Amino acid sequence: MAEHEHVRVAVIGSGFGGLGAAVRLRREGITDFVVLERADSVGGTWRDNSYPGCACDVPSHLYSFSFAPNPEWPRTFSGQEHIRAYLEHVTDLFGLRPHIRFGSEVKLMSWDNDNLRWNIETARGSLTADVVVSATGPLSDPKIPEIPGLASFPGKVFHSARWDHDHDLRGKRVAVIGTGASAIQIVPSIQPRVGRLTLFQRTPPWVMPRMDRAISGAERRLHRFLPFTTQLRRGLLWGIRELQVQAFTKHPDELGLVEQLAKRNMARAIKDPALRAKLTPDYRIGCKRILLSSTYYPALARPNVDVVASGLSEIRGSTVVAADGTETEVDAIIFGTGFHVTDMPIAERVVGAEGITLAESWKNGMQALRGAAAAGFPNWMTIIGPNTGLGNSSMILMIESQLNYMADYLRQLDVLGGRTALDARPTAVEDWNRKVQERMKRTVWNTGGCTSWYLDASGRNTTIWPGTTSEFRRATRRVDLGEYEVIRKTGKTGKTDAKPAGTAVQKAGAAVDKTVAAVPQSEGAA
Repeated sequence: MAEHEHVRVAVIGSGFGGLGAAVRLRREGITDFVVLERADSVGGTWRDNSYPGCACDVPSHLYSFSFAPNPEWPRTFSGQEHIRAYLEHVTDLFGLRPHIRFGSEVKLMSWDNDNLRWNIETARGSLTADVVVSATGPLSDPKIPEIPGLASFPGKVFHSARWDHDHDLRGKRVAVIGTGASAIQIVPSIQPRVGRLTLFQRTPPWVMPRMDRAISGAERRLHRFLPFTTQLRRGLLWGIRELQVQAFTKHPDELGLVEQLAKRNMARAIKDPALRAKLTPDYRIGCKRILLSSTYYPALARPNVDVVASGLSEIRGSTVVAADGTETEVDAIIFGTGFHVTDMPIAERVVGAEGITLAESWKNGMQALRGAAAAGFPNWMTIIGPNTGLGNSSMILMIESQLNYMADYLRQLDVLGGRTALDARPTAVEDWNRKVQERMKRTVWNTGGCTSWYLDASGRNTTIWPGTTSEFRRATRRVDLGEYEVIRKTGKTGKTDAKPAGTAVQKAGAAVDKTVAAVPQSEGAA
């Protein structure tokens, strides 16, 4: 990284959000930008999650950029290797590699009130940027629960997002912790070769059949030579999911029929009434993420699999102990326990205009104007921010909407001219968040009777968007300058002087050291 490098835009992360932002910047005629990536290749969560069976639960033609259709998807629901290859293709197709700085994990970002720019410290050096687009994503930092005795476990331990491919599980006694999107793909993939598999289930998921199949050569040729057929296929997949949204957001009782279908799916594979009782959820379907698998239940019915309907509470040597007292001897522990979603570590590394970190600003819950801008953090925006997640459709749709907002944000800065920054007004952020949370009250995610990773520590849903993707697209089409305070270098803003950021920078640096040390070196990517 060049000494004293300055760029107009710094993008953090090279997953779908970061690469999408880079493509959009180039299409807007902006080439003065960098993409800061902590790893040595692009792909984000689709690079990190390489566990056996890893695949997407959104149809391939909908889980891809509208501006980069892929007529060569091999399956209706593609695997991790195909999605990662697609992102590598996008990187090359749009000439993004010269902009990417690999091995450049962001250690600290602090706003410079005097010069109206961001000072960024990375693992490869420092730089400054007029605008920061944070696209680290919510599925980037694995979460392993604090289990007494874990440090003294003599066997192998790793998280699903840090899969150890060098460790041979053949014939081993393996404990899988969790029953989320990753676990239901891992279990049937490793069950045939392990000696014994014990699944620790705190809460059973609702599982629907995975209607996956190979896409024929004839279909691929059709999409290749008649591109509008790819768009038609994508549009149909999108439309079906838009029609489903009402049941999730306004009429959760209508999901009862779907529950019956899920129970039939279970009954076909699970004949043992006791096991079926363990696997039957007691909450409304859709409250937690609905999972797709045609192999999960059959794997659980195999004689070398045990289901413990309780969470892991303690480890004594090679013995793992469940909360209900069940004890099991194991050789390896695999955590499918998800990610830091509502407490993203990157928030500890962002210091705003008032000298506080984003984590401190969000201590009572994440909130951002239109899912993008946080008050007190000028010229900083996030992709896949608070309340932009989906429960039934493709996140690529939401990402592209946020890219529209990012593009107009930069246009507004150009129109304003000079050394200028935009800072979301606290009243605008609060008003947006109040309306989102009001709509959230009657959704299945809030009324379905479950505790999910959609909720933060206080039980507030700061993750999901309570509407259709088309509604969000309209809400992020343009930047409303009335929702922002315009800051100019002349100081003629009417804004109170920012507090010195030095103390907060030191605090954030210490927090970063602590966070990095806590990341395991040893959920799903879908």
